[in-house]
Amino acid sequence: MRLLFITATRIGDAILSSGLLQTLIDRHPGLQVTVACGRAAAPLFQAVPNLERLIVIDKKRASWHWVDVWLMTVATRWDIMVDLRGAPITYAIPSKRTYRLGRSKGGAHGDEHRVVRMGRILGMQDAPPTPHLWTRPEDDARARSLISDGSPVIAIGPTANWSAKMWPVDRFATLVQNLTEAGGLWPGARIAILGHSDERSLAMPLIDAIPTERRIDLMGSIDLLTAFACLQRATMYVGNDSGLMHLAAAAGIPTLGLFGPSKENHYAPWGAHCKAVRAGLSYDEIFPEGFDHRTSGSLMTGLSVEQVEDTVRDLWQQVAS
Repeated sequence: MRLLFITATRIGDAILSSGLLQTLIDRHPGLQVTVACGRAAAPLFQAVPNLERLIVIDKKRASWHWVDVWLMTVATRWDIMVDLRGAPITYAIPSKRTYRLGRSKGGAHGDEHRVVRMGRILGMQDAPPTPHLWTRPEDDARARSLISDGSPVIAIGPTANWSAKMWPVDRFATLVQNLTEAGGLWPGARIAILGHSDERSLAMPLIDAIPTERRIDLMGSIDLLTAFACLQRATMYVGNDSGLMHLAAAAGIPTLGLFGPSKENHYAPWGAHCKAVRAGLSYDEIFPEGFDHRTSGSLMTGLSVEQVEDTVRDLWQQVAS
């Protein structure tokens, strides 16, 4: 059997869709898989079992990229096709069984989490498919070399895809100090800092604040699957709403997502030991007049260090019990 799985451009959305892919692989042993997704998300699927092909969708004007996808897939008779992008051209791709996620307009899906919404297309709304990623032996080996066994590791994601979603980096530094000092939850714990290479300058105040012997600086130095394998070796993750937050949740570690100008009811980290904490104002209240995500500063200043630290402690107590 052959599956064509068309998923997201963004890393976070692609991760949230991965549980659907795992469900289909489990239901159909030996399923041959082709994944089509955006370039940023493509590395997430390099280790999918029985992967025949990974199609990278590079967006073009007037949606010509969908013509490229059609040309690369129309000659194959697919047993199953999953289209999570709502692309009209996929109606012209032959498939015995097709599952489509319709486009959401005007908040039609209310407070429904994206994982729940995607689960509906396979009839799994009561037990939505938890995100699941796959690694290669080399990813796991590199993670072991970067994060050795020993003291606890707190992973921090201090950046996001736009500044308004970023909690001030000096507050991350204070949080780390509070959690790792004598009397903190993890005295002397190591701190792993993750993010993209072009975000490094934003994270430098936090990097510089961590003693060298306890610092694991992974900013821009590892690929997505190695980052996932590293997160599997961590004790806890705290970070802004971003793809890294969803990567941590998929790794199965306790994950706290920090939210402000994005909707936690749609995009909170998904998993048994995950929480979201909001910066003061509601999503609808938080935006200033004339808001432009390209130029806005942080809209996360209403979230205090104390509030985040208390939520970390609550989450850890939940895990420990």
